[in-house]
Amino acid sequence: MASTRRQARDRQATQEPLYPSLLQVNTRVLLTELSISLGRPATLDDIPDRDLDVWAASFEWIWLLSVWQTGPAGQTVARARRDWRRAFERTLPDLREPDIAGSGFAISAYTVHRSLGGRAALARLRKRARRRGLRLMLDFVPNHTALDHSWVARHADYYVPGTEGELADEPDNYVRIKRKNGELILAHGRDPFFPGWPDTLQLNYGNPRLLEAMVGELLKIAGQCDGVRCDMAMLRLPDVFERTWGIPAQPFWPTAIERARTRFPDFLFMAEVYWELEWTLLQQGFDYAYDKRLYDRLRAGRAQPVRQHLEASVDYQGKLVRFLENHDEQRAAATFAPGMHQAAAVIAYLSPGLRFFHQGQKEGRKIHIPPHLVRGPSETPDDTLQQFYGSLLDALHHPSLHGSWRLLECTPAWDGNWTSNGCVAWCWEAADARRMLVAINYADHQSQCYVRLPWTEIAGSTIALRDLLSPARYDRDGSELTARGLFLDLPPWGRHAFEISPLS
Repeated sequence: MASTRRQARDRQATQEPLYPSLLQVNTRVLLTELSISLGRPATLDDIPDRDLDVWAASFEWIWLLSVWQTGPAGQTVARARRDWRRAFERTLPDLREPDIAGSGFAISAYTVHRSLGGRAALARLRKRARRRGLRLMLDFVPNHTALDHSWVARHADYYVPGTEGELADEPDNYVRIKRKNGELILAHGRDPFFPGWPDTLQLNYGNPRLLEAMVGELLKIAGQCDGVRCDMAMLRLPDVFERTWGIPAQPFWPTAIERARTRFPDFLFMAEVYWELEWTLLQQGFDYAYDKRLYDRLRAGRAQPVRQHLEASVDYQGKLVRFLENHDEQRAAATFAPGMHQAAAVIAYLSPGLRFFHQGQKEGRKIHIPPHLVRGPSETPDDTLQQFYGSLLDALHHPSLHGSWRLLECTPAWDGNWTSNGCVAWCWEAADARRMLVAINYADHQSQCYVRLPWTEIAGSTIALRDLLSPARYDRDGSELTARGLFLDLPPWGRHAFEISPLS
């Protein structure tokens, strides 16, 4: 707890929040929308200042998805795959060929895409964002490149090779590449548990020259932004790579992160990571790692696994990325039932960690946009969700949420009342003693419990509890709150974020 308070004081002294918030923006979809309204192709220069103002009011970071150059090979694959096209048509019933640009993760060069305005336009946007206190995050995809990356012609040894037999036996995982200087069989990039991504080629980290080249690419990116989200970062662990490809490899992340921070000391690394390898990636130098386990437990809708998840040390939790949706997952409004959605959001975003929101989430958008598309569907905003997320984002400004945090016990309201098992509660306290109590009934039934508050000094005072998520306000006796606890009787998926302040 002492280390958490010290971190909070240090961050407050530099005006940097202990637990920042991030918004992921689908850059190509946003620019398509702007192009329609402007009547001409839009670039990064056309992102309005008013959008930056709105983002800066709620977030410290913006992640611009898919700004790098992609090539015609990825687009050809995306347009030819019938299974992908069916998914595209579910997203856009009026799908047109120009809507399918190819995956933003099949990168042919780490240069800003020409259609987005190039490097100069990104630099101008970054400057505008910085003036508003917004830091910029971009993609780094270390596992693979596009089929038409220049390395295919000049450095074929940077890729995992295949044989005729492997191509015949595993046509989803290998491809024949035709070049001016001869044909090659190369492996598609892949997650070992799924078929290869047919618009990509797998990089060979058993080759030290490739490792050095990728560090160079990372440094190129680091000169253009303030942090990177590293796609499928666990695939770069030597043991994972060797199990997948049978090729020994040297560690990549410690070297790459150290080299980047030598030139850019404040540069931030966020890892997309699965398979319970979050701690491993954090130990290799990452600032933050995806908390997919919390997301899965929230989807399951049971309080006990969520509460157990929050029992981890606060120092560890503070390095996790809490989210309810992103470009890979389905939309939260389509995944969680209405009341459950709000309760899950309170748990995800009012607990320690980096708070990761996705463009369209607060409007309640339900249709997932595949990363191959540059246009999204028109959806009517959900007024109830917009109002809820407005209150939640306002609550994130409360000073206590960047202070010390403590998970609290929820005890039965009376003997034999098992419903307290559905409740989860914790408290926050800022260095200036401003406080918050967060309580959720993460269950589809009504629940009752007592939550004992840890602040003995409030005994003898009348305490006001003002809910930051609703108009509710209650006055309670401080002695009772510290002795027996606060009685809660919550409806299914009920939630509160009480600001705690003394009246007398």
